[in-house]
Amino acid sequence: MTSKFLRSVLAIAVFSMISAWAQTGGAATPSSPSAAAASPAASPTTTGPGTKVGTINVEAAVFGSNEGRRDADALTKKLEPKQNELKAQKEELDGLQKQLDTQGDKLNEDAKATLLKQIETKKKSFERAYQDFQEDGQNQGKEIFARILQKMAPTIVKYAQDNAFQLIVDTSNNWPQSQVLWSGEGVDITKAIVEAYNTSSGVAAPAPTGAPAKVPAKPAAPKPAAPSTTPPK
Repeated sequence: MTSKFLRSVLAIAVFSMISAWAQTGGAATPSSPSAAAASPAASPTTTGPGTKVGTINVEAAVFGSNEGRRDADALTKKLEPKQNELKAQKEELDGLQKQLDTQGDKLNEDAKATLLKQIETKKKSFERAYQDFQEDGQNQGKEIFARILQKMAPTIVKYAQDNAFQLIVDTSNNWPQSQVLWSGEGVDITKAIVEAYNTSSGVAAPAPTGAPAKVPAKPAAPKPAAPSTTPPK
């Protein structure tokens, strides 16, 4: 659900939500030694005396949680009819282009011009529908992410406090889009956060589903057939 165009938006959302929660409810709740002992922490990285650093792939945590998987599956199912429409449009457009490529030199000027116009019209229609589909899916994906992250943020902050982390870094983006050049698996708390959030949310793991349908690729511009050397019949 999330790709490069989403990542800057998601990074801002992550920082804003978690920081706001930590400065209000999270910061006011002291961690207890018993809670810290009950929550196994990832191996710490120290950047100085007493500084314990962890990493989390927030994007993976949100969409790897039971709630995120459930809602992403529901969105995929919701978008399937439009995906099928786009697939049918693409197949029709490919069929017309194939007709032009194979029969273009046998068509008279009027027939060829009509076919080219038909291809161009259908291509524009497909591109508009494809763009609308992408924007709709992206917007709904961002809504799912923001909604679940808002509920997950307290879990992240509590886990960090209970396990004496002074800094948690988001690794959803790869360097150089992120300031994190490299981090080892031993400091990653993503799995622990997913497990803790699944427990607190009470959402059951979704049933396995088949692979989502692929959105057809945008078509290339129609290629005019080579000029006919035979006079029209």
